[in-house]
Amino acid sequence: MSKVIAMAGKGGTGKTTISALLINYLRKKGMTPVLAVDADSNANLNELLGVEVEITIGQVRKELKEDMPPGMTRDQFMEMKVHQALIEETGFDLLVMGQPDGPGCYCAANQYLAMTMDHLAGNYPVIVVDNEAGMEHLSRMNLRDIDLLIVTSDPSARGIMTAKRISDLTAPLGVNIKKQCLVVNRAPEPTPEELRKKIDETVTASGLDLGGMIPASPELVNQELSGESYLKLDESVPAVKTAFEIFDRIIPAD
Repeated sequence: MSKVIAMAGKGGTGKTTISALLINYLRKKGMTPVLAVDADSNANLNELLGVEVEITIGQVRKELKEDMPPGMTRDQFMEMKVHQALIEETGFDLLVMGQPDGPGCYCAANQYLAMTMDHLAGNYPVIVVDNEAGMEHLSRMNLRDIDLLIVTSDPSARGIMTAKRISDLTAPLGVNIKKQCLVVNRAPEPTPEELRKKIDETVTASGLDLGGMIPASPELVNQELSGESYLKLDESVPAVKTAFEIFDRIIPAD
C-alpha cells in the first residue's frame, strides 16, 4: 500500500515549499519513486521541482466532455490521458490537477480519475499531495486513507488559529487521517514567546501534533527567484536541514 502524505493550510503559508522539500527528502532517503500530485488550482509545484507541465487533469476533464475516439471507452481514454499527463523524473513522477471543473461540472470525470488513481497508486511507495486550502481533491482522487496530514501555518496568531480550523474541517470529508501535524513555516529565530504560547494552545486544543518550525530562509527565496529547482538545495541550508529533521520525526515508519 502507498503511504499518502497530504498538505493542508491557507494560501501563502508554504504548502508547496514544504511539498518540494519533502520530495527532496524522500529522494535522498531512497523512498522512491514518489508520486507528487499538485492539487492546487494555482499550480506551481512543478516550478520548485524544475519541470515543465504540458497536460493537466483539468484539461483532460474538458476532453472527456467531447466525443471519444472510436473504439475507446471513457475510462480507457481517461487512463490513457492521465498517463500522458504524468511527468516522469528521476525519483518522482508529477501529476498536475490544474483548474477545477467549472459550470456544468462533469462529475463522471472525477469517477474516472479516482479509478485511474487506484491503478497508479500501486506503483508508488509514497504519494505526496500538495493541496489547495480545501481538501476536496482528496475525495476526488479516492484517497480515503491519509497516513500523514501536514497542516502549514505562517508565524502569526491568526495563521495558527486558521491551521486549527482547517484541521477541524477534515472530519466531514470521510477521510481517514492517521496523523496530523502542524508545521510553522518562515518562523523567526528566536521564536517570540507569544507565538510559542499560541502554538502550544492550538496543539493542546486540537488533534494536531507539533511537527516543528522551519526558519525563514533567504536561500529558499533566492532559489525560487533564480528559477532553480529545490531538489538542488544542499542539506546544509538551515531551512532544508530543519525540514529534514522534522520529516525524520513525523513521517510514519513502514
